[in-house]
Amino acid sequence: MLARLIPDRFILLLLGVIIAASVLPARGVTLSTVSTVSNIAIFTLFFFHGLRLSREAVWAGIRHWRLQLAIVGFTFAALPLAGLSLSLLMPSLLTPSLWIGVLFLCALPSTVQAAISSSSMAGGNVAASVVAAALSNIIGVVLTPLIVAGIASVSGTGVGLGSIGKIAGLLLLPFILGQIAHGWFGAWAERHKLWIGRMDRLTIILAVYVAFSAAVVDGLWQRLSGGQFGFLLLVVLVLLGFAFGSTWWLGRALGFAREDRITLLYSGSHKTLATGAPMARILFPGAEAGLIIIPLMLYHQLQLIISAWAAARLARST
Repeated sequence: MLARLIPDRFILLLLGVIIAASVLPARGVTLSTVSTVSNIAIFTLFFFHGLRLSREAVWAGIRHWRLQLAIVGFTFAALPLAGLSLSLLMPSLLTPSLWIGVLFLCALPSTVQAAISSSSMAGGNVAASVVAAALSNIIGVVLTPLIVAGIASVSGTGVGLGSIGKIAGLLLLPFILGQIAHGWFGAWAERHKLWIGRMDRLTIILAVYVAFSAAVVDGLWQRLSGGQFGFLLLVVLVLLGFAFGSTWWLGRALGFAREDRITLLYSGSHKTLATGAPMARILFPGAEAGLIIIPLMLYHQLQLIISAWAAARLARST
């Protein structure tokens, strides 16, 4: 368990990227070039996501519609409303940009690999977890920017809907093209899933570097004090506690079998950095994106720690 409290290698790598962007931020033409490369990587990555996903697997999971509906409802309704409630109850606790980051975090789809592996370790319904992760990310490409725009306007901050066209062009379009090409190249993509996984991480690294470079040039570290970071950590922990506790209770209230409750626990409470970092780059101005990603990075690491602890307890109780 102690090893789980140490940030994983990828989180450490992201911290290194943040330090690099703080010391040597990309500026001017360099920033524009890196941003273009990042956009190409995002487009390619979502094409491969569409290429790998089997339509048969999606339809098989949809048949377990009550579980999938509960996961989608919690992911895109309950948690965003929880984040919005916190922002309305304590608006002065965080800066407007950090609150937007929290709302953006709450509206994101579930993780893929982490939710599935946690569910597997805990004895959950792995097949349903696979489909839940896929459906969540497909729906999130459309719903996340709409939810963020809606709840941000309620909380008194604005996010333009004009960015949805960019989301569609860089995330949804390549995914659809990948689905179309699945019949011809799906087997090839499955054989090269390790390489595609590495590209997944490279895309996140590029998105984080571009976002933090623009934010550092705009005075990021003068705008984020130690006190603000402490309050942000508290807000993220409250949201994590709400997510894990509520999904477990909801599974019981709906009468789900134990393995389905475990799937709801992880698929409903997890939030994806793989989709979140590129999406933040597209949705928000360059200088804001770096600050807005910070709540997501905190949540991502803490969800891994809590998931490992919960999976071990659930496995022992089984």
